[in-house]
Amino acid sequence: MNQKNYNYQTKDDWYVGKWGEKTEITSFESEDIFSEISLMITKFFRQEDLRGLQLHIIKFSSEISLLTFIVDMVNDYFNKSLSVINHRGAFILLEHAKLLSVYVPPKGILLEDFFGKDNFSYENLGESILIATRNKGKTKEFEKLFGQLGFRVENLDDYPELPEVEETGTTFEENARLKAETISKITGKMVLADDSGLKVDVLGGLPGVWSARFSGSEATDSRNNAKLLHEMAMVLELKDRAAQFHTTLAVAAPHKQTLIVEADWNGYIAHVPKGKNGFGYDPLFLVGETGKTAAELSAEEKNMISHRGQAVKKLMEVFSKWQNSR
Repeated sequence: MNQKNYNYQTKDDWYVGKWGEKTEITSFESEDIFSEISLMITKFFRQEDLRGLQLHIIKFSSEISLLTFIVDMVNDYFNKSLSVINHRGAFILLEHAKLLSVYVPPKGILLEDFFGKDNFSYENLGESILIATRNKGKTKEFEKLFGQLGFRVENLDDYPELPEVEETGTTFEENARLKAETISKITGKMVLADDSGLKVDVLGGLPGVWSARFSGSEATDSRNNAKLLHEMAMVLELKDRAAQFHTTLAVAAPHKQTLIVEADWNGYIAHVPKGKNGFGYDPLFLVGETGKTAAELSAEEKNMISHRGQAVKKLMEVFSKWQNSR
């Protein structure tokens, strides 16, 4: 065991330390000051860097000198290259060019002081994710989900200069990936895009990726529904009218592999439209064995069990791990 003793002494600060079998920090300062010092040290450093640290604080007045003293001990004993920077009242721990931790004193620091008054704005604070849609309802749904992860949510209305990305893919994944990766490349932002549609078994999976334009270039929801009923006019038994709503979500970011999740919502195609909620093929989509169409469900009911709701749930389960991956 290395029994080297470390010492730092000035008029107002005096620390001694060594490495031993167990971690122990003691002080001659008052209990309140010692509590604050201990909290600062344990929040600032990783436990692995403090393993075996035996530190005694005889006199204390400067946070930066104490933190630098500990950094010097860690570097010497563990052969590391840590450094500590005092940035406008906060302390930043670095290893080479990698940020390890930031400690802010209990009294806090004004954001405009920390970031600089000339560069700071609340609108640009934190990380954002751009949802590749102009649909306000969809944007609001993702705001709630990603807000819990500390993200600001933007949509295409925030970037009117962006070109429309043509959905030229032959699969849902190709279209979702095309939108997310194209917009991410242009903006340099993290982008989420989706491609959704209706797959009908007896039609070989149609309308599929062509769901939005099933009835032609002038397609509307009512025209698409009418065409679907026409195509299935001779399919009388409900059991033969099985279908699935499908969603593929793609999240793209610079220098990262695109994240893909998918989900299906099983049901049948009704003989006549029912319900006034929802959009698209909702009035014709019978939800499982419930006898209700998607258009007869409330928005809350639909979001709990729909293809998009299931896909978003899957996304939330894997998003943080993907975000932290290289």
